Amino acid sequence: MKNISSENFILIPDVRDLDLEQTLDCGQSFRWTKQDDGSFSGVAFGKYVNISLDGTDMVIKNAAPEDEKIWREYFDLELDYGKIRGDISKLHPVLEEAARYAPGIRILRQEPYEALCTFIISQNNNIKRIKGIVARLCESFGDEIDEGVYTFPNAERLAELTPDDLAPLRAGFRNRYIIDSAKKVASGEVDLELCKTADYEAARAELMKITGVGVKVADCTLLFGMHRVEAFPVDVWMKRAMEKLFPGMSANDFGEYAGIAQQYIFHYSRMHPELFE
Repeated sequence: MKNISSENFILIPDVRDLDLEQTLDCGQSFRWTKQDDGSFSGVAFGKYVNISLDGTDMVIKNAAPEDEKIWREYFDLELDYGKIRGDISKLHPVLEEAARYAPGIRILRQEPYEALCTFIISQNNNIKRIKGIVARLCESFGDEIDEGVYTFPNAERLAELTPDDLAPLRAGFRNRYIIDSAKKVASGEVDLELCKTADYEAARAELMKITGVGVKVADCTLLFGMHRVEAFPVDVWMKRAMEKLFPGMSANDFGEYAGIAQQYIFHYSRMHPELFE
């Protein structure tokens, strides 16, 4: 990331239950880069900012004061994660340990189409490679908002393209899925607004109209792009975790905040591979 201006900034005091690295670098979002000073620079909602925590003070550089609401919502600061963590910790001793291990994880409220597209890209992929593909997608088809810094292209822009146009991204079979998602969202065939409020199964089915979107990608999109915190995405790590650490349990057993429980379990499992040897 380029040098960023510190002239305009927002200070949000009394921010609790947030660790930037645990939240921004755990596979929820792929547009943030950790800086040498521990801060993170990235783009969300077409805005390029640098974010740091000084104790419980969140400092957002290169941000207009009138945008404070955007960042409060993005980091889900109005939800009491301390209380939720306490409640879900009662469900299982391993979940209590996982929540205590990474208490600073919050569920980001991302732009819905960006979440959908990036989790299409995430299929059979690792975080480093996902970030590279997403960066090339933005550089190729987004708008430049600072030197070398680009927005995430919207569905309407990508709907004008073909899978062959995406060849430079080196996303392989995912190119076809990205274009199909763009065309169906841009045309209204898939209604992302509906997915925010519809019955959960109906919302999942709506997303699965897109070629290449299965249950896992749909659940990730609902959790990270629609803030459907009842979503419980299951990938390879979560499948192992459920079988080994939570035998006999299912997503339904984690209640209305299953998605938050999922993030604690996912992070804990990835950081403790010895549990699965």
